[in-house]
Amino acid sequence: MKPDIQIAQEAKVQPIEKIAEKIGLSRDDLEFYGKYKAKVPLKVLKRFEKRKDGKLILVTAITATKAGEGKTVTSIGLAQALGRMGKKVMLSLREPSLGPVFGIKGGATGGGYSQIYPMWDIDLHFTGDFHAVSAAHNLLSACLENHIAHENSLNIDPTRIVWGKVMDMNARELRKIIVGLGGRAAGGVPHESRFDITVASEIMAILALAKDMKDLRERLSRIVVAYTYDGKPVTADKLKCIGAMCLLLKDAINPNLVQTLEGQPCFVHTGPFANIAHGNSSIIATKYALKLADYVITEGGFAADLGAEKFLHIVCRQGGFKPNCVVIVASVRALKIHGGMPESEMNKRPTKKELPQHLEWLEKGYANLDKHIENMKKFGLPVVVALNRFPTDTDEEMTACMEHCKKINVRAAFSTVFTDGGKGGLELAKVVLETLEKEKADFRFLYDVNLPIKEKIKIIATEIYGAKDVVYTGTAPKDIEAIEKAGMDKLPICMAKTQLSITDNPNLKGAPRDWVLTVREVRLSAGAGFIVPLTGEIMTMPGLPKVPAAEKIDIDEKGWITGLN
Repeated sequence: MKPDIQIAQEAKVQPIEKIAEKIGLSRDDLEFYGKYKAKVPLKVLKRFEKRKDGKLILVTAITATKAGEGKTVTSIGLAQALGRMGKKVMLSLREPSLGPVFGIKGGATGGGYSQIYPMWDIDLHFTGDFHAVSAAHNLLSACLENHIAHENSLNIDPTRIVWGKVMDMNARELRKIIVGLGGRAAGGVPHESRFDITVASEIMAILALAKDMKDLRERLSRIVVAYTYDGKPVTADKLKCIGAMCLLLKDAINPNLVQTLEGQPCFVHTGPFANIAHGNSSIIATKYALKLADYVITEGGFAADLGAEKFLHIVCRQGGFKPNCVVIVASVRALKIHGGMPESEMNKRPTKKELPQHLEWLEKGYANLDKHIENMKKFGLPVVVALNRFPTDTDEEMTACMEHCKKINVRAAFSTVFTDGGKGGLELAKVVLETLEKEKADFRFLYDVNLPIKEKIKIIATEIYGAKDVVYTGTAPKDIEAIEKAGMDKLPICMAKTQLSITDNPNLKGAPRDWVLTVREVRLSAGAGFIVPLTGEIMTMPGLPKVPAAEKIDIDEKGWITGLN
């Protein structure tokens, strides 16, 4: 099969104004970024404010493995399948981050014959939204450092500055730094600082959760950047640069319109990480997609314990909408890894002699799938399992998966959207439509935001992760005390946790029970409107692997791109 980038470069797609017509937008409603991508201004979208919402389908997955589950490709393929069935459908997806594109993950625009277009632009600079977030974040940091270098009239304690700097690249060497060297006039006041990746910036989360420019301004003003010598929080509005930050973000707040390879419209907007931030597309993109289409597919980052849980507890609370059903993506080879199969076996098709061992691994791996199904049902949501088929899967393994889903009374369907595009998602689409028709969501939250911080954390740890308790180390106890003292504790929780395990230990597969979650630090994101406990060894600045994806990416003198998959 051809590489993803070649499939995309050879695709026959429509000008973006033709895609816009499918959702009731004219050429004059768009701000063009070339022939195939455009922004839709908020003032245009507000015309549709009073329209009835379509059906919302949340796509999530089992816990990530190196085998790949195919969550984004399934989301896009499902949209293409619904389009083939004559349904008015739209996607609402996140923008990819440059760090993972050049690191381990690669692009995040689907794959094979289920992609969004133009994948090379979306994976790279796109319409400049991430650069705008980086600039706004670093402007606030510069104004903060400038303030303490001069008279420091706000009485800021340099040892309690919590607002670092960001860049949209994996750079482990910048995780902990010393700034302000060279004397007060040349460098400012020396103190420890850090770089986070841009998608971990609170401004990225704010942009994804803001409802309009007024809301954006208010949220930026509430950001806590530091604490005074007597322990009082200092908010961004005190530094008088909110107007300038809003100016930097004036275009980034508008969602980006692109298309699938089969011509379905897609909003791609904002990109908060799901293992660090809340991991979902913007409220603006999802809200207005629901006004423009009868069916909207959105995707929570990583597995159901991360992006989906945060979508339900944070995005739905703030956005005022709720899913009508959840699709959980799984693959045979990923389930086998959760059941103990060595990763070295994942690209091998088992022989008849090897098959019993593979079926045993598969049986053990169901525990991870079952836990995520259980979690989504706790929210009162109907669940469909999408079994993403790979060439190494045997008929016996696929049949075993389907029988397991029947046994636990969950609808399931095979998917071959990677190789077959929308045609390969028709079975899944039919099952999703049947679920929407026959099962009504009874959506509910698992915790009240007014509960104490530790109680909210424990509910997520025990109900979603399967832990038996939570322990607090490092600065976490004092962090919680400071948040409570500031009166900011009545907010939802946004757990920062490894995506490689349902626990806080990336090496544990399956669905361990009765373990203990470790919280080492707790950060306040007052502007975004949530509290972030950092668990285990999670980092807010990723590092590059030994062989980064960047080493395989190139472009020739004719503009032909290779290696960007």
